[in-house]
Amino acid sequence: MKFASHSAFSPNLLALSISASIMAGTLGSANTAHADTIHDALSAGTVTTDVRLRYEGVSQDNAAKDADALTFRTRLGYTSGAYEGFSFTVEMEDNRVVLGQGDYTVGPTGFNPGVYSVIADPEFTELDQGFVQYKNQALTLKVGRQVITLDNHRFVGHVGWRQDRQTFDAATVIYAPSKQLKAQYSHIMQRNRIFAEAADLDSNDHLLNISYSTSIGKFTGYAYLLEVDNTTNNALDTYGVSFNGSSKINDLGIKYALEYATQSNENGMTEYDTSYLAAEVSTSISGINAKLGYEVLGSDDGNSAFTTPLATLHKFNGWSDQFLATPAQGLVDASFTLSSKVAGGNILAVYHDYSADESSSTVDDLGSEINVQYTTKLAGKYALGIKYADYNAKDIKVDAQKVWIWLATKF
Repeated sequence: MKFASHSAFSPNLLALSISASIMAGTLGSANTAHADTIHDALSAGTVTTDVRLRYEGVSQDNAAKDADALTFRTRLGYTSGAYEGFSFTVEMEDNRVVLGQGDYTVGPTGFNPGVYSVIADPEFTELDQGFVQYKNQALTLKVGRQVITLDNHRFVGHVGWRQDRQTFDAATVIYAPSKQLKAQYSHIMQRNRIFAEAADLDSNDHLLNISYSTSIGKFTGYAYLLEVDNTTNNALDTYGVSFNGSSKINDLGIKYALEYATQSNENGMTEYDTSYLAAEVSTSISGINAKLGYEVLGSDDGNSAFTTPLATLHKFNGWSDQFLATPAQGLVDASFTLSSKVAGGNILAVYHDYSADESSSTVDDLGSEINVQYTTKLAGKYALGIKYADYNAKDIKVDAQKVWIWLATKF
């Protein structure tokens, strides 16, 4: 369980980490345990620092006041060297409001509830990662609090855009006997979400992802069986396949991706069945990259819609975050993206057109959105960025504008 600055360390996680450390030491001792070898592994470890100062402003046409947040996130980590294939990682994360610029709401944490628009960056201090790992040429085993990302983050991601990224208390097995084949399984016991410890969820999640690369592209199959560990019927089972490839037409390179999934969702005594479809095609001409995207999060007769609760949701369906929860009518997102290098940096512009998958007499047009971002490097070591999102509401929601400016570095 994550802990805020006023909380104690989770006894369960502490016991898990100690047990895994003892297991690693015991198994290592059974082979060629020498104190100087372990010492060398510790001495060969690496210390990492990742910091980000960010301003976020939000304006929405509703009763909430406009929000402003200036926050500074620090992430400090240590990863040991390997001894007999075993290593460990410990990483702490902290986020603070800077210069008193904290006029925003984080509902789950009780910070200014119902006053301002939401900016999901609470103040916190927590264990971000803490795991023991065993790794050989083909096999990786990892136990403890860890980042888990799969494919493009559409179903499982770390939500790294937020100051408190998402991690999981889990056991993970990765088997990659060749460059072409990779299989990964994770059993998640707790979802450590982006609101410090306030909205973490005990869970019984099973993630299976298998991919195989061929001369024509990469094929992936997956099964994500999710369940919040409480007294309700809430199983969310998703099965899907995807293909990513590229080819050339004359001298024009083209990349393409296609994905399809089905999902069953228990809600009390009722079960809903929905589907997911995503297609992308992109190319580059004279330094300008262009991409067409089409994504459908289906609806079951307007009663319940396809959802991806473990995803890096900010990456999809517009940066204004209007569709973090899929409307019951479902969501069809047709997008067009342009990107290029400008003035030593990278510029990106995206247009989204939203509509309902299952239209009704009152809900059909879900609005549109424009996203623009510019990023560049300062002194080769610092990442400077600015981005803007403008959502134009139609049948549901309200108009919203968001802006971000950030400076970040790692060392």
